[in-house]
Amino acid sequence: MSGTSLDGIDIAVTEITPPQQVRLLAACCVPFPDSLRSDLLALCSPDTNEIYRAGIAGQAWARLAAGGVTSLLEKLQLSPNQIATIGSHGQTIRHHPDLGFSLQIGAPALLAELTNICVISDFRSRDIAAGGEGAPLVPAFHDWLLRDLTTTRTLVNVGGFANLTIMRPGQPATGFDSGPGNVLLDYWINQHLGKAYDHAGDWARSGKVLPELLNSMLNDGYFQRTGPKSTGREYFNPHWLHQQLGNFPTAAPEDVQATLVELSARSIGLAASQYASDSQALYLCGGGARNTLLIERLAYHLPSMQVLTTAELGVDPDWMEAMAFAWLAWRCSERLAGNLPAVTGATGERILGAIYPA
Repeated sequence: MSGTSLDGIDIAVTEITPPQQVRLLAACCVPFPDSLRSDLLALCSPDTNEIYRAGIAGQAWARLAAGGVTSLLEKLQLSPNQIATIGSHGQTIRHHPDLGFSLQIGAPALLAELTNICVISDFRSRDIAAGGEGAPLVPAFHDWLLRDLTTTRTLVNVGGFANLTIMRPGQPATGFDSGPGNVLLDYWINQHLGKAYDHAGDWARSGKVLPELLNSMLNDGYFQRTGPKSTGREYFNPHWLHQQLGNFPTAAPEDVQATLVELSARSIGLAASQYASDSQALYLCGGGARNTLLIERLAYHLPSMQVLTTAELGVDPDWMEAMAFAWLAWRCSERLAGNLPAVTGATGERILGAIYPA
């Protein structure tokens, strides 16, 4: 799995035992070389010669992933024939469910060739074809693995963007993208300090929240929409941020960073308050689970809920998404549905994925 944060490829060797057991055997993150990260980021916006550039970048992504898979299997002393399949999300470069498509690159045929392992990819297209958003998909894995039979349980995956999974006893799970997670934070600190991310929110702590800027951001129509809904870099991107900053030309960079943390915390908190008020705890996973300032602000906005990580439920928050795509590959190989229509808005359950045999 490599998400909108564009930091690298998460690889999780995952053992799935029906009816409902998952064990993480090993995991690693293969960082993107700066050149590949730049190429992938550039492909998220319209530019020249995109088809050629996407083809080259997709192959580079597959070669990097194949190297990571090979190294991890060698570490575990496993051979390729001991792996049933690779669930490869690839790298999203455009997400437009409103126009009927979501595009991930990652050369799955090349990945199968290099690893000699079956690859299943393209998990979003079938849900979109059935009228869905094609996202978020991870709530289906949350629901399968972590549903509680007696209490409402709410999970929040905070990657580049944040999405909620709300599981109530006896009811279908619901969920949606609440808005930005780390994507704007990472962009802003990279622009001003040259860093890939704000470790633990430390730079944001040095600033102060700008209430007028925060209110302007929260007035964006996306936050007023009800689910199913999904978003991405096509919407919340540097252009969106600089438009918001147009009326605040003298804002200190650290104050903008503090306000962006508050934007993530408030948008998640508002979604949880409105749609999951009967939850006693909020369980975080993804890179945002390491941002202690974000966790503190979520706790402030949700005083009736504990703010924890999915480690409390026995799942490492760093590898939840990679494990989810292993699970989605398993579902596809077993010809089982991988989407939740109440989450994505699809007209029904669908088997997700395209298969590239070894």
